Amino acid sequence: QVQLVESGGGLVQPGGSLRLSCVASGFSFSRSQMYWYRQAPGKRREWVAGISEIGDTTNYPDSVKGRFTISRNNAKNTLYLQMNSLKLEDSALYYCNVLLAGVDYWGRGTQVTVSS
Repeated sequence: QVQLVESGGGLVQPGGSLRLSCVASGFSFSRSQMYWYRQAPGKRREWVAGISEIGDTTNYPDSVKGRFTISRNNAKNTLYLQMNSLKLEDSALYYCNVLLAGVDYWGRGTQVTVSS
């Protein structure tokens, strides 16, 4: 079955950096577009980044553009999110996502807390 396992979250000060990872299994990772989302308490889940199958195209909302970088290693079935210049408002539970045959799959998420 499809499995997405995120890791790398933690507590970081404003201006700091974190690198999230998502290990995928149960589907053809190298043939799938992948995404990162986040959800803060009391807020709707928000799209954070997307990447094409071979990693040659990436997309971000304005809120993270220039600070976050999505990447992938298809040989390791792993998706990454490098987050720099973190802000208080980046605190959230971060999820890895894939859409397969019209069905959204999610991991359990990894918590990122930005606090001084």
